[in-house]
Amino acid sequence: MEDSIFLMNNVWVIFATVLVILMQGGFILLEAGSTRMKNAGHTAGKSIFAFGIASLTFWAVGYGFIYGEGNAFIGLSDFFFGDFTGVSDGLMGSVDFMFQLAFAGIALAIALGGFAERAKISVYIIFAVVFAAFIYPVVAHWIWGSGWLAGLDKQDFAGSTVVHLTGAMAALAATILLKPRIGKFNANGSSNPLSGHNQVYTVLGVLILWVGWFGFNAGSTLEVADGFFGYVALNTQLAAAAGAIAALFITWVDRGKADIPTMLNGTLAGLVAITASCAFVAPWAAVLIGFVGGIIVHFSMKFFEKKGIDDPIYALSVHGVAGVWGTLSTGFFATPQLSAMNGGSAGLLYGGGFTQLGVQAIGVMACGAFAFIASYGFLLLIRPMVGGLRVSREKELLGLDMSEHGSYGYPENFAPEEAKSQA
Repeated sequence: MEDSIFLMNNVWVIFATVLVILMQGGFILLEAGSTRMKNAGHTAGKSIFAFGIASLTFWAVGYGFIYGEGNAFIGLSDFFFGDFTGVSDGLMGSVDFMFQLAFAGIALAIALGGFAERAKISVYIIFAVVFAAFIYPVVAHWIWGSGWLAGLDKQDFAGSTVVHLTGAMAALAATILLKPRIGKFNANGSSNPLSGHNQVYTVLGVLILWVGWFGFNAGSTLEVADGFFGYVALNTQLAAAAGAIAALFITWVDRGKADIPTMLNGTLAGLVAITASCAFVAPWAAVLIGFVGGIIVHFSMKFFEKKGIDDPIYALSVHGVAGVWGTLSTGFFATPQLSAMNGGSAGLLYGGGFTQLGVQAIGVMACGAFAFIASYGFLLLIRPMVGGLRVSREKELLGLDMSEHGSYGYPENFAPEEAKSQA
């Protein structure tokens, strides 16, 4: 019986891993659809090579920095992972490795959203190595390894902080250093819409991400024996639904129109917010957490734009602000029973006082600051190595498909120069 449960646990986690990797397809559609046609092929294609880079880098050093024996800051063993006999977290070590690798790939996809439509391909390549090798692993070690926040019992079941806030802070550093896209802001500070070229792609991307999130959250139970993964999936579904509805209605009230892109971002914000708390809260709280996520993402998007920050994929709002809210939410809503099952203390609303909320706040500040400072510093180091982070004005106007890759993602929509001259 024990052998069959062990086998089922491993099959379940590999299935969850596949769902999380499938989320890369969601990001491809979301980001390609949210950017302009002249950059679509580049935006989609970089997701594949970035995941490839992340995979090799994470195998070489990233996993060891998270889970290796070391100190409160970083792990220092298990590099170049290749164990086919060991057991980790009740799973075959290779199964656990694959699941953790998939998460690292998602964090990188979020981070690279801040580079959209203006960064050189060489910058993507170098930063992908740095992020997967060091920036993400340090934060993950602090919370999921044997780091100092794990010692404080920080609650982050599937990564509102580890994955989403870390990726968003890296995206913020890139967005600041790269500066806004050409034409985004006017001299008086007002903004212009640089709308994505395919809203249907973005809708399909969000749906794929929604489905993949069940691997993300429910898969993080790492077992099937007690069926708790179903409860986690329930909370995930409720939060996503509430985020979608809240964002749709808040734009309707604020603008007089029910804005589809904001509704999609509200859905993702609900999912991001529940990622930390999905195993700690009651279903009614999951609805509230997702609903608040959908509301705050709308105002966060407006805030960053008003501050002159050009965030094409809205990573700062969807993954950053919603990630902060989701992390703090466990400090309010974690129940005593679920906290006893999954670690940490009950939340403020259940008589737990400010203890867990304080731990969550410390984690947000420490991890957010580290991810931003490390990303900003590494990008400053990369800049002279590649002759600047950003493509030239001429290349940006031409589009990254042609200027960086020599071919268009939509070749039939761009007539070659020789054809134009003959017309």
